[in-house]
Amino acid sequence: MHGQIVQLSQDHPRYGYRRVTALLRRDGHELNAKRVQRVRRREGLQVSRKQRKLRRMGVSTAQRQRAIHTNQVWSWDFVEDQTENGTRFRVLTLMDEHTRECLVTHVDWSIRRWM
Repeated sequence: MHGQIVQLSQDHPRYGYRRVTALLRRDGHELNAKRVQRVRRREGLQVSRKQRKLRRMGVSTAQRQRAIHTNQVWSWDFVEDQTENGTRFRVLTLMDEHTRECLVTHVDWSIRRWM
């Protein structure tokens, strides 16, 4: 039984202990899901998280933009925080992808339209 749990888990790395239990029960084995979970934990078999693909698209193309030289690709991000008395403020950062240099940092209570 132990070997079958390990083999199924290795054959299907995206299956969790509940699905492995269901497959074994479908084959006629009588077992508890806790046993499958315990065996998988002992063997170090965990479901790996799916990694999302990051795509940087151009303005009018479907090609990924990669920074080859300075000032070719910029990225921006908003960060929000609050002061000790609870007043919120926002920070806008603009960064060059090639040099990883922060070009602009703009801090304001309310950033609606900048540029």
